Amino acid sequence: MLISDMLRIGGKLYEVRKRAGLSQADVAELAEISDRAYADIERGGSNMRADTLIRICRALKITPDEIFTEPEPIGTFDPDAVLMRLSTCSPDERATALRLLNVYLSSIGK
Repeated sequence: MLISDMLRIGGKLYEVRKRAGLSQADVAELAEISDRAYADIERGGSNMRADTLIRICRALKITPDEIFTEPEPIGTFDPDAVLMRLSTCSPDERATALRLLNVYLSSIGK
């Protein structure tokens, strides 16, 4: 599930930073941004540019995916919903969806 709420993103950054044993100042220095800018981002009070996000992720040794996504709760997969969504697509769109699924499954070794 994609996260776009800056407060939740900031909360995830806080959790990762704490697990890493770093202070806000440590992350800010490693990411080459001001302490205040990082604190604002972590509080969810500031949007960040893509390059800032990448520097923060490098400082925390994580990928942006770890900040912007959350796993779907177990048991929420509904095959009928997938088929319903695909039924509204054109044949070309369904073929593209299948190719994307195959690429994804290959990337995770399935």
